[in-house]
Amino acid sequence: MKKYVAGVVAIIVIFLLGYHFWKPVSFDDSRYVIIAGQKIKVDIALTPKDQEQGLSGRQSLGEKEGMLFIFNSLGKYPFWMKDMNFPIDMIWIGENEKVVYIKKNATPESYPGAYGPGQNDGDAKYVLEVSVGFSDKNDLKVGDEVEFR
Repeated sequence: MKKYVAGVVAIIVIFLLGYHFWKPVSFDDSRYVIIAGQKIKVDIALTPKDQEQGLSGRQSLGEKEGMLFIFNSLGKYPFWMKDMNFPIDMIWIGENEKVVYIKKNATPESYPGAYGPGQNDGDAKYVLEVSVGFSDKNDLKVGDEVEFR
């Protein structure tokens, strides 16, 4: 009988400890960029394959959605609009998390041309693609701070 009571007590203690330390699992592995006071939910393009694909083939992009390209080193990183179905704003961001260049209204018709910072613009470690008009609507400027979450 004592072994039975000890076993029940042990199970209760384990249950209470597990309940105390249990944290709910979140299946929302979303990433966000805060720029111009706006919280943008972003898909991450980290691999060369993902970066080449980008937003190509998608039919639309929500007002508070975007794609964040993350590069291993600083550079100018030109972007094209191959297989794009809608215009976007592109924002190049330096490793100090400040905007270094903005291309507003990048259109699919520009392909095979490419957009990117000029010789006198800063180098970027990140590029954020957002819905067209975002930069004007939120008065985004070179030098504005960006926060990654």
